[in-house]
Amino acid sequence: MKFSIFHTPEQTPESPVPACAIAIDVLRATTTIATALHAGAEGIQAFSDLDELMATSEQWPAEKRIRAGERGGKQIEGYDLGNSPLLCTPERVGGKRIFLSTTNGTRALAKVRPAPMLLTAALINRASIVDYLLKHQPETVWMVSSGWEGTYSLEDTVCGGAVLHGVMEATGKPLLDLIDNDEAFAAVALFENWQDRMLDLMHHASHGQRLLKLKGDRDIEYCTQLDTLNIVPLQTSPGILQAADLS
Repeated sequence: MKFSIFHTPEQTPESPVPACAIAIDVLRATTTIATALHAGAEGIQAFSDLDELMATSEQWPAEKRIRAGERGGKQIEGYDLGNSPLLCTPERVGGKRIFLSTTNGTRALAKVRPAPMLLTAALINRASIVDYLLKHQPETVWMVSSGWEGTYSLEDTVCGGAVLHGVMEATGKPLLDLIDNDEAFAAVALFENWQDRMLDLMHHASHGQRLLKLKGDRDIEYCTQLDTLNIVPLQTSPGILQAADLS
């Protein structure tokens, strides 16, 4: 396996298509996706365009759908949920399809939608992502950070570094044998330096500061946890994520 990290969807090449793409938006879309699927959601259908989300979700029975929308860190008026993973309880999301649009994360998913294997990663499901990669051994892996409106984000980069660090530890391979760009090298260095101070890193991150101003302290603390959920969100058809079979 060879890993590349791209800091934003805009910096991600159009081609070649990698064997595996991993979309990352730690604060908070991919953390919410992992949490919702772990809580029993039937699936997550991601949209960049809100009109498309509304039109598609109308085709589902009201009792079987949840519309989750966020812009600028806040829930969109008229939607059932925003982008907080803490609200994705089994009682609320179990058995339902979540129609999701966020400021950054759903744009990253759209960018790498053509990949034959598309996963989403967060810190909370890092170990499960590592195990899945080791089992399936995709030749090329692109980890695409969502960033914030086209700019770099610390939290997504450190998550990419955490995944790569996990692969490095599990395989015993030196980092240079696993990386395909300098960004991947830097991401591992970031993780190694901050892995025991992850909450501090989130508080330094510009998006972490935005969420703090929106009273998102508990969300940040949750998103900072490492290896707490055994779940791999996998694209099963274009734009639709469901829990991968880990047996």
